[in-house]
Amino acid sequence: MRRVAVVGAGMTLFRHRMLETGKEMAFEASRMALDQAGLDIKDVDSVVLGSAPDAFDGVHMKGEYLLDGAGGTRKPYTRVFVGGGTGVFVPIAAWWQVASGVADIVLVVGEEKMSPLLPHPQYAFWSIFDPILERPLGVTLLWIFSLEMRRYMHVYNVSEEDIALVAVKNKRNALDHPAAQLAANITVDDVLKSEPICWPVKRLDVSPTSDGAAAVVLASEDIARRITDDPVWITGVGWNVDSTYWTNRDLCYPEYLEKAANMAYRMAHISDPKKEIDFAEVYDPFDYKELHHMEGLQLARRGEAPKLTREGVTQRDGALPINPSGGLLGVGNPIAAAGMMKIAEVFWQLRGEAGKRQVKKPVRRGLAQAWGDLMQVGTVVIMER
Repeated sequence: MRRVAVVGAGMTLFRHRMLETGKEMAFEASRMALDQAGLDIKDVDSVVLGSAPDAFDGVHMKGEYLLDGAGGTRKPYTRVFVGGGTGVFVPIAAWWQVASGVADIVLVVGEEKMSPLLPHPQYAFWSIFDPILERPLGVTLLWIFSLEMRRYMHVYNVSEEDIALVAVKNKRNALDHPAAQLAANITVDDVLKSEPICWPVKRLDVSPTSDGAAAVVLASEDIARRITDDPVWITGVGWNVDSTYWTNRDLCYPEYLEKAANMAYRMAHISDPKKEIDFAEVYDPFDYKELHHMEGLQLARRGEAPKLTREGVTQRDGALPINPSGGLLGVGNPIAAAGMMKIAEVFWQLRGEAGKRQVKKPVRRGLAQAWGDLMQVGTVVIMER
């Protein structure tokens, strides 16, 4: 198995409604990533693209529709999709190709244009629910997430104030991100008084719907060393799928993520993630999910993540920075592009290229994680200098 490096990254603005088409956003992010790597599209052996349901962009066969914008014309081309976990699964699918020797240079693209789906992208998700047991309830993803958040609060005696601290931190971190959609200097009180959606979930607990794209370039070791003196290596990948029936598992702990993380940790030879991971870009479409996922990643013991957040451990200048970019809550949540943004942010942090977002301590190893489908998919990538 060959070593695989990230050698370039790029991302568009994340906005509620971009004027550019999905093809144009995919092209812009790809061009930025190739430019940073000092490459041209002719140097790319293969393209892997990730994007969420076709309904988001309002076209059928969206993978084929985005092909030319993502640089896949007359090249081996793959589209992968595991819901919200897609953004971190796309580089895993590209990693397979380089590590196995199928390709030397792979362009990896995540794109989402959620704005065409009216009145709200939630309507696209109705099709994923069981037509007999779940759909008659009128269930939405927000409805289920409120159950998960409430269960987490109940089992570990977590307050709404504890959870709101995550939204405060991430939106403030995003003030330093040039592509951010919802950066803001807010308080815990602002979160608690924001509009209720489905208790205990309130408007400021939730990331926005977004349009955007992000891309990275992966290269084999010999190519990477010719391209750059500062490659960032992918040393561990992991993924896991749990039962689609959310009624069949205890919602207080993300077992799907623990199993995905353990797969990545074994590959990266990590035995104590709390000590060996320097920072993490954790998937945070809701503020409670950052806490939930920290525990699934074993960066905190069960029920301990709120305490670490209160004590400032997860701040950009803390002992274990979490989402120094601003995360989905602050930067935005174009589903597949959001996870890809986290891959790009880990790359920039490890290269010391994150600008004002740069964490204060020296970093050698970072983690990117995403979560998707019906709360049962975990995807994890570990990267090192």
